[in-house]
Amino acid sequence: MTSYVFITGGVVSSLGKGITSACLGAILEARGLTISMIKLDPYINVDPGTMSPFQHGEVFVTHDGTETDLDLGHYERFVRTAKGGRHSNYTTGRIYESVIAKERRGEYLGATVQVIPHITDEIKQCVQKGAGDADICLVEIGGTVGDIESLPFLEAIRQMGVVLGHDRVVYVHLTLVPYISTSSEIKTKPTQHSVKELRSIGIQPDILVCRSEKPLPNEERRKIALFTNVQEKAVISVWDADDLYKIPAMIHDQGLDGIVARQLGLALPEADLHEWDTIVDAKENPTLEVNVAMVGKYMNLKDSYISLVEALQHGGIHTQTRVIIHYIESKDIEEQGVDCLRGMDGIVVPGGFGDRGIEGKIEAVRFARENSVPYLGICLGMQVAVIEAARHLASLDDAMSTEFNKNTPHPVVALITEWQDQAGDTEERNEQSDMGGTMRLGAQGVTLQEGSLAATSYGSTEIEERHRHRYEVNNNYRDQLSDAGLVFSGLSIDDLVEMVELPGHPFFLASQFHPEFTSNPRDGHPLFKGFITAVRENSKGELLEAAKT
Repeated sequence: MTSYVFITGGVVSSLGKGITSACLGAILEARGLTISMIKLDPYINVDPGTMSPFQHGEVFVTHDGTETDLDLGHYERFVRTAKGGRHSNYTTGRIYESVIAKERRGEYLGATVQVIPHITDEIKQCVQKGAGDADICLVEIGGTVGDIESLPFLEAIRQMGVVLGHDRVVYVHLTLVPYISTSSEIKTKPTQHSVKELRSIGIQPDILVCRSEKPLPNEERRKIALFTNVQEKAVISVWDADDLYKIPAMIHDQGLDGIVARQLGLALPEADLHEWDTIVDAKENPTLEVNVAMVGKYMNLKDSYISLVEALQHGGIHTQTRVIIHYIESKDIEEQGVDCLRGMDGIVVPGGFGDRGIEGKIEAVRFARENSVPYLGICLGMQVAVIEAARHLASLDDAMSTEFNKNTPHPVVALITEWQDQAGDTEERNEQSDMGGTMRLGAQGVTLQEGSLAATSYGSTEIEERHRHRYEVNNNYRDQLSDAGLVFSGLSIDDLVEMVELPGHPFFLASQFHPEFTSNPRDGHPLFKGFITAVRENSKGELLEAAKT
């Protein structure tokens, strides 16, 4: 029978509920439990798929093709058993969409449909569906206590606590404990008021996770416990860390997982966190430092590429390399040239939508190709690699994607109207299709060319990776591009281009899919290990002290 841990947040958003949830899940998994994880988001969008990265950061795609909140990426990177899917992320929009559809079908037998009980019942059913048969389901509620949007979700989890009982439900509340530098004081009042707000709707937190710049002194912990009706040992201090992979040990050392286990009546073996210790040690003791340029269009918000950033760091962990990422706006390359790329040991061009900065990305590819700088392209990064090769290797002047120029004389990348999914079913779309949920999404099989860099990197000719895109390489140009030297080293089950590479280059590889979605710190990912290995070999830098001794 599944038990539940509900994680709420107070005072301000972006305190790290997702990371806290993922780290707690990792520790409980290390104690022998199976874990499922769910994110409940209060916004009215059905899913984050149509939201700007500037609004909500990265859209994380699960194995089954669900477009979800970026916190699900944290869950999968930290917890092996928490493989997300369509039942792992619910929004207000999706809940209401389902309830309204049921009302239209007459499933409520003529009743007046209301927030309570119909919306809250739908939320509870979705949570139970997402929990599956896991030992523990961790449920993160997005937003902040006190927001009007999150009230139905909070009421639903309150009801679950009443029905299931205290031995099957734990409430964790994450708050901010600010430090006021002008008076040199730590202020606990925001946490007190946040808990007061939570208690006013019927939820008494069992555990407080207090975010602060530095570790909370015992005096402040006692004060918070006294004013919030929480045991002092259940006031957990989580301070700013220079490495998020240190957080599992941080909260384990304070007994967070033990408090959860005791309340749920679970007798568990001790947590084995040696893998996390190994990761932290690898990050702190690299043998070489390299500089990688990431050329994109959402650089003002690093969360836009958070899975890719983490995957590059995972490549560094597994090659004893400190990876310094330089975030470069592709628009700046258009306006100022490629000088910003000189001195870089590797170049990455990630995915994106829209024509802003597209020529800057193409110039970044050209710089990497002509100067033998290791290059890794992801999604749009593969498409611009094809465009660059078409223009400068195949002499197809003004070649472009129809996403950016519908009148291009050489549409080497274009909208495909139908394709096969992993199950072999045909999906269809056109320019009039809805934007939401109409891309090529989720895990699909890819066949790699024997002996190619792609196959060598993966150690296999049959792989499966996740997708999120609308436009594809135009197969009508494959022969011309092949004659010009571009190798199409990966193809889908229905003959769509999945990977391209350039022989004779130290490392020039690009994929239509998103390998970053399946990378994690413990296992890494073959593409990112291979890329960082090539970057190391290209580096002009000196060996770090750790490598000299």
